[in-house]
Amino acid sequence: MSTHPNVQRVADALAAAGATGEIRILDEAAPTAAAAAAQLGCEVGAIANSLIFDGDGTPVLILTSGAHRVDTAKLAAELGLTKLKRATPDFVKQHTGQAIGGVAPVGHPAPVRTLVDTTLDQYDVAWAAAGIPHSVFPTSYDELLRLTNGTPVVVN
Repeated sequence: MSTHPNVQRVADALAAAGATGEIRILDEAAPTAAAAAAQLGCEVGAIANSLIFDGDGTPVLILTSGAHRVDTAKLAAELGLTKLKRATPDFVKQHTGQAIGGVAPVGHPAPVRTLVDTTLDQYDVAWAAAGIPHSVFPTSYDELLRLTNGTPVVVN
């Protein structure tokens, strides 16, 4: 089966890091946590949304539980940023090589500062996007921290 280049980059990054989960291609696109959870048969909270924010011109990836909204003012203050705002589609693509709706926590052209929602720790299996809206992979909170060199945070 041929693989989308974004999915292949994610697969390569996961393999290089010793990740254990295999990428799954979904029957339908899952650009939201609710759509992914419905197809996977899991709780929305077990979906690790990869959200890119613009933190004073620098990308910040926040891996948040699908059950949460990010409190950008709170996190901006904690990070010492003037402002943390939702990134434009072009900004996301520039810094991740991936489009909104399928952004993975890995497989980017360069490392992106990453924060990981501590709520994901309550799930034995969390699901993250794998480069396109039709792809996901199973992982864990601890593995997400390791794969991304992420910082644990309370996002809301």
